[in-house]
Amino acid sequence: MTALPAETPPPDTEDLERRRAAIAALGRELRSFVDASVTTVAPTEALYRLADEVRRLTGQLTGRRRVRSEIPAVDEFPGGVRMYSPVTGHGSPLAPPMEVTRDGDGVVGHCTLGVAHEGPPGYVHGGMSAMLLDELMGWACYAAGSPAMTVSLGMRYHGPVPLETPLRVRARVTGTEERKIRVAGSISTEQNASLALVTADAVFVSPDPDRARALFPSA
Repeated sequence: MTALPAETPPPDTEDLERRRAAIAALGRELRSFVDASVTTVAPTEALYRLADEVRRLTGQLTGRRRVRSEIPAVDEFPGGVRMYSPVTGHGSPLAPPMEVTRDGDGVVGHCTLGVAHEGPPGYVHGGMSAMLLDELMGWACYAAGSPAMTVSLGMRYHGPVPLETPLRVRARVTGTEERKIRVAGSISTEQNASLALVTADAVFVSPDPDRARALFPSA
């Protein structure tokens, strides 16, 4: 397999930070637009006009498009900044985005999910809860010194997760066996952090070097 070149990196740190700021600014406005589009009861003709305007704006995004598996020059992979992550990426129109910090023997994430992430009316889609935990469990592996990928993810839903409510997501490594890593995680509200609404147990595996090169040729 021929390794794909990464994007040409920005020439210096100042340019990198400026580009990240621009990507984050666009992501923030896209998230605001998505939220407005799913919460506003607009006239039908207004929706058609907006669709035309969005199509026009999309046409202004010119330039080379990244190919699959190409790592953006603005990212730090593995384990660092991922500008387009659907969970933590400030450039993603899908992400909350979740802010992650170390917390004792694990990591903790803080975010608020809007109506675009709705499952049952007023509550978060269960798949979104799984995605938040899967992402944060990967961060926990990296924080423990072992970047890894999900092999299995077991979820238990103890109560509905409310929309438009600050959430706290936790994850920590609970055991290791050679390349296998066991991780536990939970989701609660910030207001009642001791009450887990969702819990999860997962198994991650650190890929060996040859497998990692095959999976991520541009890393």
